[in-house]
Amino acid sequence: MTARIRKVAVLGAGVMGQGIAAHLANAGIPSVLFDMVPRDLGADATEAERTRLASQGIQAALKQKPAAFFHKNLAELVVPANYEDHGHLLGECDLVIEVVVELLSVKQKVFAWVAEHRRPGAIVASNTSGLSLAEMAQSMDEELRAHFLVMHFFNPVRYMRLLELVAGEHTLPEVVETVAAFGAQTLGKGIVYAKDTPNFIANRIGTYAIGSVFRHMEALGLSVEEVDAVFGPAMGRPKSAVFRTCDLVGLDTLVHALSTVYEGCPTDEERDTFQPPSWLSAMVEEGALGEKSGGGFYKKTKVDGARVILARDLATGEYGPKAKVRFDSIRGARKAENPAESVRKVMAAEDAGAQIAWAVTADTLLYAARRLGEVSDDVVNIDRAMRWGFAWDLGPFQVWDALGVRSSVERMEAEGREVPAWVKEMLAGGRESFYTREEGREFFINGAGPKAVPMEPGWFFLGDVDREKNVVEKNLSSTLLDLGDGVLCVEFHSKMNALDIDTVELYGQALDRLDQGDWEALVVANQGGPAFCAGANLFLVAMAAAREQWDELERLVRGLQQVCRRARYSERPVVTAPWGLTLGGGAEVAMQSSATQAAGELYMGLVEVGVGVIPAGGGCTEMLLRYLGDIPEGTAYDPNPFVQQAFRNIAMATVATSAEEARAMGYLRPSDRITLDQDCLISDAKQKALGMVAGGWAPPARKKVKLPGASGRGAIEMFLYQMHEGGFATNHDVVVGKALARVMTGGDIPSGTWVDEQHILDLECEAFLSLCGEADTQQRIQHMLQTGKPLRN
Repeated sequence: MTARIRKVAVLGAGVMGQGIAAHLANAGIPSVLFDMVPRDLGADATEAERTRLASQGIQAALKQKPAAFFHKNLAELVVPANYEDHGHLLGECDLVIEVVVELLSVKQKVFAWVAEHRRPGAIVASNTSGLSLAEMAQSMDEELRAHFLVMHFFNPVRYMRLLELVAGEHTLPEVVETVAAFGAQTLGKGIVYAKDTPNFIANRIGTYAIGSVFRHMEALGLSVEEVDAVFGPAMGRPKSAVFRTCDLVGLDTLVHALSTVYEGCPTDEERDTFQPPSWLSAMVEEGALGEKSGGGFYKKTKVDGARVILARDLATGEYGPKAKVRFDSIRGARKAENPAESVRKVMAAEDAGAQIAWAVTADTLLYAARRLGEVSDDVVNIDRAMRWGFAWDLGPFQVWDALGVRSSVERMEAEGREVPAWVKEMLAGGRESFYTREEGREFFINGAGPKAVPMEPGWFFLGDVDREKNVVEKNLSSTLLDLGDGVLCVEFHSKMNALDIDTVELYGQALDRLDQGDWEALVVANQGGPAFCAGANLFLVAMAAAREQWDELERLVRGLQQVCRRARYSERPVVTAPWGLTLGGGAEVAMQSSATQAAGELYMGLVEVGVGVIPAGGGCTEMLLRYLGDIPEGTAYDPNPFVQQAFRNIAMATVATSAEEARAMGYLRPSDRITLDQDCLISDAKQKALGMVAGGWAPPARKKVKLPGASGRGAIEMFLYQMHEGGFATNHDVVVGKALARVMTGGDIPSGTWVDEQHILDLECEAFLSLCGEADTQQRIQHMLQTGKPLRN
């Protein structure tokens, strides 16, 4: 039984402290953010002046981009404080997280202050990125040492999933269990257990990989742009690749991380790799630290009014226009269906891109294998650290499996590389990979027999569902799965999980089965990639519009409307589980359900105006119901302000950048729930559905709404006129806006007329078909299909 953490103290209001406090607020956990009293104050300074640094930290967090808070109102959960006046507040906190400067002497002073003010039993953690836990704990008393550990968050805290935990020899097991449960279940973090070694796991291996890149790029004569072209998505890495990532982190931070290992690991066989190259040290001395200084490996500037990205020539130190890179190895990888295949395609080529990809990968795989037992006890923690801390699609040992362990070991040894004995022993014993799958469970090997990969409570992966026993129906775009306990699941798996005829038809079949009483509940969910559903299949719309197949288009629209409204009013619960990009038709599917269980990282909006149409799958109807449907009957009210706000959300293609923002904008209901650990999302959605069944679910009654008609439309059209005159809206933006305004105000009805849902659905369909016939709309759709970007025509 782990202790419950209800309130947290964060010591240090710098960037990391701000981020930790903000994410605690995202999880609904109140915190006290401490910092020093400013030195420039007199004896008569007010309390607000004395807590200025902490308050400024909260304000800085509110201004961060990307946003640190799910919603700005959550900042109210963070209380500013200073060390001199508010030590008593520490006694209210169950967890204290130290986030001060990375100097042992400073941290020990802070821990002495903590020892004076904390209550016994409160857990104390350091967010250090590399200092020794044992050294930090030396001056602590026995009781504090027993409750002390490292919690190493990664920046930006909200977006980086990794949380490395390091326990000392005196740390109580229940302290580790409590913090691990809090980090995973409350904060939604991926927990990795590291050892008390310099840079722990992720930064130890990650900085080594960067040092390997530096060494090999010089040998191959490659530029910054060429390296980043290789070590981006083609190799299962983020778009920021190597040098853009360094710019984001800060070159001074990178040098510090490299130096931590160089100085702290004198016996490391690859110690020289951690010595910063002369050109990197020169950049730090110059002040070219990356994004925070205005330029590092890349620099943004303007030429003739246009934004241009310059790249640095590491030999000369000069900046020039960023060059386009063409490697056959990268071009081949674009056709891969998954990261493992992409990595193999890069390695299969023979150009310079493939050469550096292999050299750095081989270095990194061998280095990670030699660190087993030193930085972590198993390959799983190492792989998770790199996936969650550096956003790699595959960890080192997963990459090794993708390449083929035996064949890659043969290549390494042919090149004179030394392969760790335990890897060769694994192969000699007949085991060909580090991971295996048996009866729906994943197992790992690192020198001993197979062990089950540890899972957090609530994790659920659709990939683990037995596809032979549990597939109920399937087509090219979607699958109907039996999740057990009488719960059915509609899984989208088209490109970007876009809606098409197959998806809508299978959704309808799932609702048929629900209506027949064969199943208790339905969950709409999927996993993998960046999107729950990026909208409707635009290619189908473009083809039908180009051929003037208006009946076919109407059938598509009516089909989506029908299935979504059926889900909305189903007599058995339908729970949608949106995450990531949930746009256009995807938002319409997510909204029109019995309930929604949403991921905290949700990017949701009705964005159809970007391609010259309006939401027509029930999105306009549902938004009007969200804004007007819950006003108590008999209330005299003016519908115009509500209609105008709903109109703006759609007309401006406003996308919520978190689930809490989605709730504030009406895309989520007040009763909808949020899951911070996305791997728990489907399990939570299933449990939500079963809870609704157990609670005797009954669908809501259909409602009517009062709309302003043509008189209300005039105010909206005046807004569109002002936007056009101010240069904020194009001619076609106005055309689309007027069509949307007609739908949202109810069409040609007298002001204050009560209308039912079908009236609005009919207006949606009519407007959609009319706009599809516009040449400018067809041009927008074509441009989106060709470039992936909206056209303002």
